[in-house]
Amino acid sequence: MTACGAARRRQRGFALLIVLWSMALLALIGTRITAAGHAETRLAANLRAAAEAEAAADAAVFEAVWHAMDGSANRWPADGLARVVRLPHATVEVAMVSENSKITLNNSPLPLLHGLLHALGFEPKLAEVLTEQISDWRSPAQFPQRMGAKAPQYRAAGRDWGPPGQPFRSVDELGLVLSITPEILARLRPYVSPYIESTPHAGSGDRVIAAAAAEAAANGSPPLAFDEAPTLTITATAVTPSGGRFVRRAVIQVATGLASNPNQPPFTVLDWDRAPD
Repeated sequence: MTACGAARRRQRGFALLIVLWSMALLALIGTRITAAGHAETRLAANLRAAAEAEAAADAAVFEAVWHAMDGSANRWPADGLARVVRLPHATVEVAMVSENSKITLNNSPLPLLHGLLHALGFEPKLAEVLTEQISDWRSPAQFPQRMGAKAPQYRAAGRDWGPPGQPFRSVDELGLVLSITPEILARLRPYVSPYIESTPHAGSGDRVIAAAAAEAAANGSPPLAFDEAPTLTITATAVTPSGGRFVRRAVIQVATGLASNPNQPPFTVLDWDRAPD
């Protein structure tokens, strides 16, 4: 074999190697493109399922409001029981709870707050600390109560916030109070509300609320009654056949006296949030 023939063989072998590597590279690129396309398709499907679930949960909230305002025997009471709403693209479980039967965060006298903490089983000294710190959070007073806390106490504890001296805007805000841990907040959450002004009486249907009201009355704090519109917390959990899931929590105040004032909106949305699953 001549030197020229050997060179041509080497060139053909090198060219074949380049072709094989190019084919392998193109196959790899094609695989990545296909995988990326599948991932984008799955993402789009997940986003669509999530959007369908959110829309269904929102629709169920407004259906619950309609049923709550129904004056017939078909009216839904705010009893906390789950009711199923079946929509074309989702099934939604809806539960309504009355805020009016809870203890107001912004208008409760200290004996009522202390009575609630006592009824929930908190140790007396901790109950006193929590009572005064909750009061200091909402009070515009400059100095803390004996076991309370204002800005200096928060700074000393390493917090970069302090009491605003204004009413609570949500139950979650209660978790910012100095000595309230997530566990304490979870125990208080079902019994307190920032959306009402009246305080309950000892005849309340809830055992904890009734005990707190009884203790407050025994300590010279009778219940405070105001003419308040019904206020409901509605939780709607929507699930779609494609796996979408969304939980909407809304606080709705239902109007009263619509017959005498037809221009009044039938309800007011006080809070509208996505709730954790």
